[in-house]
Amino acid sequence: MQDIRQSKRISRIVVSVFIAIVIVYVVYLMPLPLFIFSAGTAEVIHPMVQAKETGDPDKGVFMLTTVRVSDATIFSYLMTFVRPYDELRMKTELLRKDETEQEYSQRQEVNMLSSQSSALQAAYHKLGIPYKIMNDGVVVVQVFKNYPANEVLQAGDYIVKVDDTPIEQSQELQKLLQSKKAGDTVAVSYKRKQVTRVAQIKLEALPADDGASAAKPEERRAGLGIVPATVQTIKTDDESKQVTIKAGEIGGPSAGFMFSMEIINRLLPEDITKGYTIAGTGTINEKGAVGVIGGIQHKIIAADKAGADIFFAPKDEVSAATGNIPNYSDAVKRAEEIHSHMKVIPVATLDDAMNYLSTLPPKTAASQPAKAS
Repeated sequence: MQDIRQSKRISRIVVSVFIAIVIVYVVYLMPLPLFIFSAGTAEVIHPMVQAKETGDPDKGVFMLTTVRVSDATIFSYLMTFVRPYDELRMKTELLRKDETEQEYSQRQEVNMLSSQSSALQAAYHKLGIPYKIMNDGVVVVQVFKNYPANEVLQAGDYIVKVDDTPIEQSQELQKLLQSKKAGDTVAVSYKRKQVTRVAQIKLEALPADDGASAAKPEERRAGLGIVPATVQTIKTDDESKQVTIKAGEIGGPSAGFMFSMEIINRLLPEDITKGYTIAGTGTINEKGAVGVIGGIQHKIIAADKAGADIFFAPKDEVSAATGNIPNYSDAVKRAEEIHSHMKVIPVATLDDAMNYLSTLPPKTAASQPAKAS
């Protein structure tokens, strides 16, 4: 009898431990189909930008701002009810059709590389520095499900050659495959983590383009079933003006504008920060136009925590195609909610930011932070 009671006691302990493990997993670890957006960090850009130093050391800094995106669990979901500035969004709102989270991360990495290229061009264009654009290759951003390529390629691979033809940009890949048809097989040379491999991959009819959903497979273009992107390098004619950017694990396109500001500051003899801590966000194109981004209300919190004096926010975008996309107005609203003393400045171009900084007096110990506006 004692053995039976002991056996039952052990069984109850085992069951209890098992139930506890399941509860911990369900509550704390099991992901929900949601992302949680919250304040990320404000990162000083200077260490990310390599350039020949000019003039005296800068007294102020430029900072890029990030949004923290995390998988929601039951526990973190419940915590959003006591964290007033956390934002819940369905994963399907961010992910493209059939896109995995790994592919989403790769897309954000490509967006960051593209933003760096645009930032360099915008800065060089502003300063009148001649440059040329070099193609660094074609990276795979997404591989469609149910395509033979899905068994071989993955996000982050670089396409080196197709058959015997080198591939340097995505347009070359598309042009090469135009003469092919579904069922053909091509030899694809691809590089993964510095190792080059070759695989025979069968082509299939690509998904129908918009407006052609009724097209039969034989009427559609043949392809690998991937989303490719061209990676570029910007080279100055004068090597002493060459700038490179290494942003580490930060992804997305929204740091482009602040990268341009840092690049300009590094290449000019004077310190355009004038001693201020300047945060901000926004995309940029090669001509210096600043574009709207997502999550600016979270970036305001990150900048405020980092002690920024000034925050550059893209002006609200209003167009017939996109409607109203608020950025500056959302930034001001959140700055007021958290009682921030940062000065929030709207910008539509690189010149807007440069003109604003040109009017600032140098920051002194007696300078008083301005209220958000």
